[in-house]
Amino acid sequence: MRARLIKSREIGPEVRHFVFDVPATDRLDFTPGQFVSFSQDILGRTVTRAYSIASAPAGSHFELCLNRVKDGIFSPWLFEMQPGDTIELQGPLGYFVPREPFRDSIFVATGTGIAPFRACLQWPPMVGSASAITLLFGARYQEGLVYCGEFEQLERTRPRFRFMPTITRPDAGWQGRTGWVQQHLDEALAGRLDVDVYICGLRAMVDDVRENLKRKGLTRQQLIYEKYD
Repeated sequence: MRARLIKSREIGPEVRHFVFDVPATDRLDFTPGQFVSFSQDILGRTVTRAYSIASAPAGSHFELCLNRVKDGIFSPWLFEMQPGDTIELQGPLGYFVPREPFRDSIFVATGTGIAPFRACLQWPPMVGSASAITLLFGARYQEGLVYCGEFEQLERTRPRFRFMPTITRPDAGWQGRTGWVQQHLDEALAGRLDVDVYICGLRAMVDDVRENLKRKGLTRQQLIYEKYD
């Protein structure tokens, strides 16, 4: 199949939000947490990259949250796409999806690792569930807390949803949490060990969070994760 770019916009430093559709189908079926693979001939060779979907299923549309990789091959090309441009698509694929039955959970993300969690938090079965959800989201700068307004609104409207943003390089005006997500795991757990924890981001963060949680008493079966490198 081919995906067609509908629009894109900058939402953070070197981060863009993309909206695509798939003209060949009326409905792109996937479960929040899955990813698509894009392939494109660049500089004489076929390059393929996988990207988590950042939206819940909605007809033939899907959304992505991508950062421009310094000295990268694929992301600079994607950032130059114009509305109407198309790209080869495979998927959706992947197993980083909400467990069934879904129970009280903590989502831990850094950077564009927020994408699959945004998809989950737009999904009616999850938004309408009675399960408690805590989103612990870390970035370097306040501007890197993409979709922050959406999560703050969800915290106001969905019972048992808690949003915990943290940044490592605060400016003088920041009054929220500071430091790595690892430093706020105890607050997110709130003394509980009977929750599932979903983790998404770069390998170093994911591995460190997993080890932290194991030391606190969570089992390997309670830790669901996806690494972006």
